[in-house]
Amino acid sequence: MHYDPPRAPQFYVTAPQKCPYVKGKAERKLFTALYGQNSEKLNNNLSLQGFRRSQKVLYRPLCANCSACLSIRVNAKNFSISKSQRRVLLKNRLITSEVKKPKATDEQYSIFKAYLKSRHLHGGMSNMDALEFSSMIEETNVHTKVLEYRLTNDEVKDKLLAVSLTDQNSDGLSMVYSFFDPVYKSLSLGKFMILDHIELTKKLGLRFLYLGYWIRENDKMGYKSEYQPAEVFHFDKWIPLNNSFINNLNLDIGHELPAIQKNPSGIETIIQLPRFSTDPS
Repeated sequence: MHYDPPRAPQFYVTAPQKCPYVKGKAERKLFTALYGQNSEKLNNNLSLQGFRRSQKVLYRPLCANCSACLSIRVNAKNFSISKSQRRVLLKNRLITSEVKKPKATDEQYSIFKAYLKSRHLHGGMSNMDALEFSSMIEETNVHTKVLEYRLTNDEVKDKLLAVSLTDQNSDGLSMVYSFFDPVYKSLSLGKFMILDHIELTKKLGLRFLYLGYWIRENDKMGYKSEYQPAEVFHFDKWIPLNNSFINNLNLDIGHELPAIQKNPSGIETIIQLPRFSTDPS
């Protein structure tokens, strides 16, 4: 028997659990599934409202007593490069990038595992096997590409150093997940990939580069404020990420929780939507 899911997206909330980013906080996520012919429009619409994509799921934080994790986007059209960022470009001048279809490879997976072992040993993705990695790269029903970064010099030829899984949305590019070979960490490859994506965003005639979540209290996430001008999605609107906002951000003001229906699985169904639009038209 064939089942056709309802056209209107269904939203769910995860049960509270220990936050992996801010000590002493609990996290909850609001999420919905991407399916059907309207997936790309829904992804575009919810990306404008702070959602991120992971495979065929869109999600954003919905924490009752915290607002530390904020979706960030860089205005690529008006981006102003700093002296330190120019130095990053200079030391990576021998690296070339290539845009490919979202296809996982053993070469990518090897770097991915080394990256997690070096930087996120106890994270939620640390035990991901090759099949799960392939799903992360390939399970998409939106406009997704893989960018590979390779180095050729006197010592190596066409060596894969870094990878970014990137979506193209209606108003910009979104770096879904990126990783690099930790042996070459001195090259600042994470920062280099962001700079390269800013240039690619401009070449495509798009305005924004979405970088995931900016978290002031987490060094691994807080550096994203270095790319200016930038905006964060804070309580239903995009606002400039400037020094005034950073210094006055109150993390203890959380999100308004929607009316939900509890169930034994720990996943709760929303019966009254929060204030955002889901119309993919």
